[in-house]
Amino acid sequence: MLRAAFVLACILGLSPAVSVAADAELKSLMNLEKTRLMALPAGHVAGLVADPKSVKKKRNDLEKVPNVEFSRSWVDALPKANGGKDWACLSEALYFEARGETIKGQFAVAEVILNRVHSQRFPNSVCGVIHQGTGKLHQCQFTYTCDGRAENIHEPAAYDRVAKVARLILDGKAKPLTDGATFYHTNAVRPRWSRVYKQTAQIGVHKFYRDNYRTADNS
Repeated sequence: MLRAAFVLACILGLSPAVSVAADAELKSLMNLEKTRLMALPAGHVAGLVADPKSVKKKRNDLEKVPNVEFSRSWVDALPKANGGKDWACLSEALYFEARGETIKGQFAVAEVILNRVHSQRFPNSVCGVIHQGTGKLHQCQFTYTCDGRAENIHEPAAYDRVAKVARLILDGKAKPLTDGATFYHTNAVRPRWSRVYKQTAQIGVHKFYRDNYRTADNS
C-alpha cells in the first residue's frame, strides 16, 4: 500500500510524505469500518451486499407463510430471514426501538415506519424514514440514530426475531394494527405532539398516533 501511495504521489506531483500520511489515514478508516462491520450479525451485512436474485431465493420460505401469529414461539420457529437494504434498515430499527416489546408491538412499530414511507410528509424509502434527521440536533426521528452510541447487536436471538418481523411486514403478511399511525411513543413520556394528533392504538408499552395527514394507504 505504501508503494502504491508513492507511485500515486509521483503521478500527481505530490510530496511522497503527504501521500503516505493520507494513505495511513485511509488505512485507519478502513480498519475502523472493518471493526464495525464485524460487530454486526452476518445476516445484517449480507442484506446490504447480497445480490437481489439470491435474496429472493432465500426468502421463499417466509414468503409462503399464510397468516401471521403474534406469538414469540411462532416467530422463533420460522426460518431465518434475509433481505435487502430496506429489510436491513427495518430490522435494525426494530432491534433498537422495540426488541423488548411483544411481537404484536414490534409489528405495530414496523407498521408506523411503513406508513411513513407511504406518506407525503416523509421520505419514500424505509432507510430514508429511519435515518431522517440523523446528525441534526433534535431532528432525529428515531432516538438510536443520534444517541452517540455505536449500533452494535449484543442480543443475536432478539435480532433474528425482529428480522423475521421486518421480513413478514415488508412482504405484506401482517394485518394493519395502528389505523394509519405515523407516530408513537412509550408510556413513559408524553411529547407535545401527542396532545394534537389522534391516538389510534395502544399496544404493549407504546401509544400510536395519526397526524392530520392520512397515508396513501389510508386516504
